[in-house]
Amino acid sequence: MKIGVIADDFTGASDIALTLAEGGMRTAQYIGVPDGNTSARVDAGVVALKSRTAPVAEAVSESLAACKWLVHQGAKQIIFKVCSTFDSTDEGNIGPVLDALADALGEDQVIVCPAFPENGRSVYQGHLFVADRLLNESGMQDHPLTPMKDADLRRVLAPQTKRTVGHIPARTVAQGALAMRAAMPSVQTHVIVDAIQDADLRAIGAAAKDRKLLCGGSGIAIGLPANFGAKAATPAWRGVAGKGVVLSGSCSRATREQVEKYCGKFASFEVTAEKAVGGEIDVEALADWVVAQDRPLVYSSADPDVVRAAQAKFGREASATAIEGLFADLAAALKLRGVTRIVVAGGETSGAVVRGLAAQVLEIGPRIAAGVPAVKVDGIALALKSGNFGGPCFFKEALALMEDTV
Repeated sequence: MKIGVIADDFTGASDIALTLAEGGMRTAQYIGVPDGNTSARVDAGVVALKSRTAPVAEAVSESLAACKWLVHQGAKQIIFKVCSTFDSTDEGNIGPVLDALADALGEDQVIVCPAFPENGRSVYQGHLFVADRLLNESGMQDHPLTPMKDADLRRVLAPQTKRTVGHIPARTVAQGALAMRAAMPSVQTHVIVDAIQDADLRAIGAAAKDRKLLCGGSGIAIGLPANFGAKAATPAWRGVAGKGVVLSGSCSRATREQVEKYCGKFASFEVTAEKAVGGEIDVEALADWVVAQDRPLVYSSADPDVVRAAQAKFGREASATAIEGLFADLAAALKLRGVTRIVVAGGETSGAVVRGLAAQVLEIGPRIAAGVPAVKVDGIALALKSGNFGGPCFFKEALALMEDTV
């Protein structure tokens, strides 16, 4: 293994696994920290955790365990993969995990860049943009678990870390790897690096050639495979036919639009927090309903005001736990009924579905959309989509593409 990735959620893990696979690296995605050794044929190993919203101590412990395993497998460089919207809070996990990993690896300066231009995420003057909007004006300010009220990544990260937070501006990035290396501070610091286009990320990759640790979205991996002699490639894939279903738990603007468009053409079932918390939904009956339909949708995606009302009534953790538990149980029931294609929207929902399927290692296939690969486990094809990714017709397109053979 050459590159090891610690991802703080499941969709993010698939996202960066696709980037590395398209960069020509033989890539495997692991669900949690494996017990034994991996195949010697794996160039890049991605450990998917569910640590983004976990308690800080738990997130740090799990991330350190993943780091230890990846280094033991031979990884020369570790990436702490976070969302391209840098989801966190002042009490969040990005800073503490990053500090712990840097200390464990003996890394003094850590490049931090969540930019992903292909999906509209860019960093300029230290601020994170989603398309032409600052992060805090993009809809992320309404995220039910990690609302982002500030687009300045320096101010977001500073309260979470014991290290200083530096910045390398776009004009330095444009001058190339040598200029970036020269601009790195000499003290222990995390350095926010601007990136507006893929060329910037490739330059960052060249500048990071000898770094033991980086932090960012999947875009940060664009320039790394070349450092290890890899060349761009399309991952092989054999399509999967059979019953398909869409499971959506994300409440992002993009996913709500996708849900609305899909509901107009296919059967749908809404999971409300009230029904989930109250135990009013019979999972076995719901699974029977799913297999009797043509590509149905089961969703809990709701308007932010509805989500806030449910959290106020039942508690944030109780609402989230009940809904995620239902999706996990439903995934297990659908597997027993022979469902072979599942599109999942939302990081927390993806984690629940993968847990329900008892998955341990995912086979990485070709891209369905930017940041979303087709993956496979036990003969079941999955698309694990971050809430904000994909176009309006993503659900229908993903189910179709998972049937195609590359």
